[in-house]
Amino acid sequence: MPRPFERGLVKVCGVTNVADATMAAKAGASAIGVILAESPRRVTLEQATEIAAAMKGKLLRFAVFRHQNDEVVLEHLDALDVDVVQVHGALSPALLAALHERSLLVVKALTIDGDEFDDFDETQVDAVLIDGPRPGSGVAHSWERLRDRHFRVPVIAAGGLNSSNVAEVISATNAWGVDCASGVERDPGQKDHVLVESYVANARDAFTHLGVK
Repeated sequence: MPRPFERGLVKVCGVTNVADATMAAKAGASAIGVILAESPRRVTLEQATEIAAAMKGKLLRFAVFRHQNDEVVLEHLDALDVDVVQVHGALSPALLAALHERSLLVVKALTIDGDEFDDFDETQVDAVLIDGPRPGSGVAHSWERLRDRHFRVPVIAAGGLNSSNVAEVISATNAWGVDCASGVERDPGQKDHVLVESYVANARDAFTHLGVK
């Protein structure tokens, strides 16, 4: 398993069951995400706990939150053993401090056309995830703004990725990692094994071409 946010991170997000998580790990993914916020891929705390336990030590386990208050996030994390917390929406200083106290890695999600894209102080977190205008929609978007914004922490590219375009996105953005959810599904929350394997393989090939081992 690569070190946290070492370049070449390949994440499969929106995992809803242990079988799909296991398949992603076998395909060579370096991270999975379980979504604990409003989404077609939302899981219960019990489901998230089961997936995280099964994948412990096999890859990085992300817990994804969106527009939830600090208390809700921390209540979930008190019961959930994960490696990384990914926050969409406000990230308060109190929540950030609490996450660091728990020795959790923190990823702040930014939308490509959002106000925070230019203004957020990325040095507070371990990485940023750059998503499209409608997170979770599976719609591809332009990466023009990312070419002019130089982040000082690793960047994970997301939004509309799939096996067909992931190599192009890696080349265009020089991202440290990539993240895909709907682009590797047969139905919302149900991963397609062939698509996952192809997405991971194409991402790995693209990183290798750039000299990333």
